[in-house]
Amino acid sequence: MELAGKRILITGGSSGIGLALAERFAAAGARLFLTARGEERLEAAVLQLQAIGATVAGVSADVATAEGRALTLSTAQAAMGGIDILVNNAGGVRAGRLEEIAEAEIEAMITVDLLAPILLTRAALPALRESGDSLVLNIASGLALVGAPFYATYAAAKAGLARFGEALRRELKGEGIHVLTAYPTATDTPMMKSSKAGPELGFIREPVAAVADAILEAVREDAFSVIRGGEAREKMIRLNREAPEVVDQRFLDMKAGLAEAVKGHSAL
Repeated sequence: MELAGKRILITGGSSGIGLALAERFAAAGARLFLTARGEERLEAAVLQLQAIGATVAGVSADVATAEGRALTLSTAQAAMGGIDILVNNAGGVRAGRLEEIAEAEIEAMITVDLLAPILLTRAALPALRESGDSLVLNIASGLALVGAPFYATYAAAKAGLARFGEALRRELKGEGIHVLTAYPTATDTPMMKSSKAGPELGFIREPVAAVADAILEAVREDAFSVIRGGEAREKMIRLNREAPEVVDQRFLDMKAGLAEAVKGHSAL
């Protein structure tokens, strides 16, 4: 896909992967519209992008709510005159043993990580159809491919988002709307700051710039997916498919340490 002149809406665009993608899309000549819950951080992101010459606007909105989705779409279309690319990047996580996570936190993860992208995409489809050459980019997670203990709900939501994207891609094939799913591993973003899981537990945080560069390349190549983590991740995915009991044992060996490291991991 040629990005010059494309009108791109990015949810959760004020930091992390969303902001890094915005920087790269801007450099490629795209027009941007960002949405995020935090007004101050959003304003800072817009100013940061304008400083590098981006054409960008934004609105503070919570896409986990019907009102936030409606505001996001109406203001984005008014600002850009339409939408060519929707980036479903906003997300949230709360790690820990399932029985120790509050019901409200479980519902929040399902809503922001799965329900919101589905409903926002549904509402954006008329604008994407009008474009004629459009894209839905869903930011899932490596945990959608290999589930890890203490992330049961998050993994479920992200796996749901991945299959949503796959099914929708096939539903829309031949209609001018492509769907791409990204599977980042642990990435050095604000969402990961409260996690203490490190390399000793197999959690090596990838620079956000590397993740954004890979996603940008996948967008340009009209890829179906982009999976981060290199050869080690590929091996884990293959092992999880062919010998899941081996993966189970690996997690059992580290379970106590992992439980302690991620018990405070929360970004909702």
